[in-house]
Amino acid sequence: MDPVRYRILGTAQALRPDGTPVPVGGARLRALLTVLALRAGRTVPVSLLVDEVWDGASPADAPGALQALVGRLRRALGADAIASAEGGYRLACPSDDVDLHRFERLTGEGVRALADGDPAKAAVTLDDALALWQGPALADLPDRTPAARPEALHLEASRARLEADLLLGRAPEAVPRLTELTAAHPYDEPLHALLIRAPRD
Repeated sequence: MDPVRYRILGTAQALRPDGTPVPVGGARLRALLTVLALRAGRTVPVSLLVDEVWDGASPADAPGALQALVGRLRRALGADAIASAEGGYRLACPSDDVDLHRFERLTGEGVRALADGDPAKAAVTLDDALALWQGPALADLPDRTPAARPEALHLEASRARLEADLLLGRAPEAVPRLTELTAAHPYDEPLHALLIRAPRD
């Protein structure tokens, strides 16, 4: 039953190999899954898990409460999905099995393709990256401060995708979205520069 994909770009989800969702449970379990998936393959210390899952309102026996929560998540995902390690727990999966990490990799590849003068490859790769975005990043964390980095990367991917469109001669498709993004991000100078350079027919 072990799921092979995790989503944290939006509400946290675990997906079976055939793509069907695994019922994870309530907000606290989804927050725990988010914190573990954010650091997939790495041990997350108990203190950090408690801080991020309970956001400063931890229960009296925080390690015990966390252990119980981990037990419930293991029952949902499979016993081997979460490994116990010295001083913490680890989501036992490659980082690319988590949508955020796959998004980061694809965005990097797309931006490099654009810099290398291959806007067609950039467009395809960035489309794959942006398709992973299901809503606000890390939506289940009580404190969404860690979401700032993926959200900045989402803007970078969107900007690079529009630049690829302009380089491919698709200004009529790109300009409306570019106008919308510049209105939403009035202080983003690269976006405004793209809009200024975009041909108008």
